Amino acid sequence: MSGIQRDHAGTDLASANLPAEHVERLRTAGSVAIDPRLFEELYLSPHNVVKGNLRKTFGNPTPLALVGFILCLTPFSCDLMGWRGAGGNGAAGTATYFFYGGLLMIIGSVLEFFLGNTFPFVVFGSFGAFWLSYGGTLQPFYNAAGAYAGGNQGVGLSSAGFTNSFAFFLLFFAFLNFIYMIASIRTNVVFFFIFFFLVITMTIIAGSFWQAGQGNASFAMTLQKTGGGFAFVVSMLGWYLFTAQILLAVDFPMVLPVGDLSTVVNGRSGRIAEPGVSTESA
Repeated sequence: MSGIQRDHAGTDLASANLPAEHVERLRTAGSVAIDPRLFEELYLSPHNVVKGNLRKTFGNPTPLALVGFILCLTPFSCDLMGWRGAGGNGAAGTATYFFYGGLLMIIGSVLEFFLGNTFPFVVFGSFGAFWLSYGGTLQPFYNAAGAYAGGNQGVGLSSAGFTNSFAFFLLFFAFLNFIYMIASIRTNVVFFFIFFFLVITMTIIAGSFWQAGQGNASFAMTLQKTGGGFAFVVSMLGWYLFTAQILLAVDFPMVLPVGDLSTVVNGRSGRIAEPGVSTESA
């Protein structure tokens, strides 16, 4: 390999008659440059500039958080739909909610924080907390449902007081996903539709809890199965996104398109930088 130093465009830096300070800047920029579309697909966040080289030092934590998400949501959706006799609001997956959904998504969130990726940091952290909260609700030790039935967890889970109360948590989690859905317009199409269907999923499941609290067991079960169907759609989108990330991680010759939007929907800072756009109006 030639010892001539060149920038990312192939310019000979030594013969370009540039000041030493400018040459060093080009070398530094060239060493950390990354295509905005690739950055978005790797980190599920629009390209941003941070100090340091942590993204070159450490691995990409995004697939770790995704695998925690899909390995909780996929069996949970099957439970809600009652496939193969499954049921119990996903109680059989309580440990999974703690050690996959909770643990892996929280770890992924913390690592995204150190890499400077605010959006996935917040998303993964809040989803990790959701799975920990749901697992804790099903755990008799915390007596979340038992408090409504004299300490009897099984009876409490079907009590009107518990189901009507827990539905509010699901409803406002749907609202949180609605905010994420809006923000994800700056990421990619797959991520956007994950949040889009999550809003529908959580709203319907909240409705099933309210119907159960009103004693409408048949309609509650219909809503539960419908919510499980939408959750299954979300999980399939999650598996697709996870596969795309893993293929990128090993530099696989084939890549799965995710529909990058970060270069299609211009951010506020990009519009301010355009000629003729006043920074005062921003």
